[in-house]
Amino acid sequence: MEEGSSKPSNSSWDKILNLKHITMEGYKRKPISHWILLALSIVAMLVAFPASSLLTRVYYSNGGASKWIISWVAVAGWPLTALILFNSYFFLDSSPTPLTFKLLVSYVVLGFLSAADNLMYAYAYAYLPASTAALLASSSLAFSALCGYFIVHNKLNASMVNAIVIITAAMAIIALDSDSDRYDYVTDHQYTMGFIWDILGSALHGLIFALSELVFVKLMGRRSFHVVLEQQVMVSFFGFVFTTIGVIVNNDFEGMASEARSFKGGKSSYILVLVWSAITFQLGVLGGTAVLYLASTVMAGVLNAIRVPITAIAAVILLHDPMSGFKILSLLITFWGFTSYIYGNSSASSEDSPS
Repeated sequence: MEEGSSKPSNSSWDKILNLKHITMEGYKRKPISHWILLALSIVAMLVAFPASSLLTRVYYSNGGASKWIISWVAVAGWPLTALILFNSYFFLDSSPTPLTFKLLVSYVVLGFLSAADNLMYAYAYAYLPASTAALLASSSLAFSALCGYFIVHNKLNASMVNAIVIITAAMAIIALDSDSDRYDYVTDHQYTMGFIWDILGSALHGLIFALSELVFVKLMGRRSFHVVLEQQVMVSFFGFVFTTIGVIVNNDFEGMASEARSFKGGKSSYILVLVWSAITFQLGVLGGTAVLYLASTVMAGVLNAIRVPITAIAAVILLHDPMSGFKILSLLITFWGFTSYIYGNSSASSEDSPS
């Protein structure tokens, strides 16, 4: 290799310096309210999502049994997001996106898939420790990358492929260590099914993410804060409708009274767990939406990477989840995979940036 061949050319340095200059100028132009809102959004993602996951596990540990109820709770807080959306029309002086037939159909389909996804995760958390379920759910990043590549034609470079392989290896490590964290009241079959439902839910989550991006590209043609909120509200609403039908058909609303009576801590604890599960999940969604709009997709990816170990560690401390050496190794490998993906995503973004 010739001397200096590994160094960037003058034109490359000019591009790097130009991008840094544009970025710094952009930061300087941001008002203090932007940074306050971004900070609050980051806190919402890093606190609300892990809290929602832990509350789901608390529901099952303290006597709850319904998978449909937990699925219903995940989308029952959609009016909170709708309230913020309506306020954004007023304060941001924006108008609603025209609701075409194709857009309505896309909302219905995404709502149905979201309801199915929530149900799969409910089965996973019913049979798996919260730390294990969170680590398995991190595989959604790999599925998002693959679905984005095939459906939206997003770039998939070597670092991203490396991340997919690494995260897959982390999931295999958890599978090999299944006996160390299985609850006594959970059978081998239930644990295996929880593992499978978690992976399937992660795959469906990746598909939903790619289809949502496709809706933005093909049907909306723009991406702003209120447009992102519109999609979230409509998808959550139809997910709420489909899940409510499932709860009614399964007679789980009638079973809530008996569940509340036998719940550890009584009826008040039962209600608090479900209410705060709904609130924290929606706060996490709002935080993620705001980070995506105020910062970038890469920033949202970084925070998603961080909240996986936060959920796992919080589950060990607060719920006394078992944490074996294999699970710690899987956690470290998962974080490595996230880092590789973020690096690859950053590289792809810089290549697309104008010189």
